[in-house]
Amino acid sequence: MTARVSANESGLVSRWRSWAPYLLSILRIVAAFLFMQVGTAKLFAFPGAIMPGGGTAPIGSLAWIAGFLETFGGLLLLAGLFTRPVAFLLSGEMAVAYFYGHAPQGLWPVLNQGAPAINYCFLFLYLSAAGPGPWSVDALRRRRGDASRLRTPGGQRNS
Repeated sequence: MTARVSANESGLVSRWRSWAPYLLSILRIVAAFLFMQVGTAKLFAFPGAIMPGGGTAPIGSLAWIAGFLETFGGLLLLAGLFTRPVAFLLSGEMAVAYFYGHAPQGLWPVLNQGAPAINYCFLFLYLSAAGPGPWSVDALRRRRGDASRLRTPGGQRNS
């Protein structure tokens, strides 16, 4: 009985592991969607105003630059376009946000409201190494590039 259970468990584990690339895509998409909301709230007060006093961030301010990166970097991540460099840039933005905006308010992230910045920082750092997953524009571009190399003699690209 135990050998049979082990075989079934290994089949289940194997099937679950086969979902890893797709779960990576889902993680990227959900995180990007949530991240974009922070940026659009700063730039457009949508879905609501989060700036002190309401309204939007003044153009050119640090909050405006952060909102721009969060909105449009998040959009690129959502689509999975230029995922690795964009994720690396956004990871750095979140590190700066934490040390500039949250850490001076106290040691503990749960008390200085910096836990989301830390989570995004390390999630984006992971995405910069892991890539976008199969459900992305990057993967589509890579598949099309591989297909075009297979069609040309010697794998040379036509110019």
